[in-house]
Amino acid sequence: MAALSNYDLRIELIDTCRRMNASGINQGTSGNVSVRVPEGFLITPSGIPYETMAPEQVVLMDLDGGYFGDFLPSSEWRMHMDILRHHADAVAVVHTHSVYATALSCLRIGIPAFHYMIGIAGGPDLRCSDYATFGTQALSETMLTAMKDRTACLLANHGMICYGDSLAKALWRAVEVETLAKQYFVARQLGEPVILSDAEMTGVLARFKSYGKQASELKPGDAPAVEMPVHRSA
Repeated sequence: MAALSNYDLRIELIDTCRRMNASGINQGTSGNVSVRVPEGFLITPSGIPYETMAPEQVVLMDLDGGYFGDFLPSSEWRMHMDILRHHADAVAVVHTHSVYATALSCLRIGIPAFHYMIGIAGGPDLRCSDYATFGTQALSETMLTAMKDRTACLLANHGMICYGDSLAKALWRAVEVETLAKQYFVARQLGEPVILSDAEMTGVLARFKSYGKQASELKPGDAPAVEMPVHRSA
């Protein structure tokens, strides 16, 4: 029997799904996760609970819409495939039906720059796509429009989707999107949030290029994410 390809990534993908649900940003099998591999991408199978999912049930797909093995891929495979095809920096994709992001998407409300952390979506706002039926090419196309120059978007009357340069980063971004959606939802109950200016967000986005990096990881020309403290040798 041939060895299962990309075994370690299959295990990591399943673990990501379980952590996604444990974090509270997804329920049951409604969300889905994928990760790029040399052959195309791995994606969660359709309808199999994450708690019982086995590595051999994770589906291998190519970037032309073909799948391998005995299990059907998630019904949302088109969105994952098209993000990986159109965003060269995308390594992993997370799609969830998180409560607050979904609530805003049902109102067709995107999230403006009410908080500087909106920059985690790659721009000065987090857009909401137009509506299209789940699992269709039309949904994938309206998603790509909303994700132009972005790493995340809300999906009208559906949920949210985002990508990252690893499974861990994609899950982190999904959690951040839901946190922002909740904060924006709560702020709107109290009044009209003050929106940060385009000029401020331009500076924020420049700083975000080095956000979370150590000094040794900064590239020439990178704007420091924070005002650097004085380094003192031991």
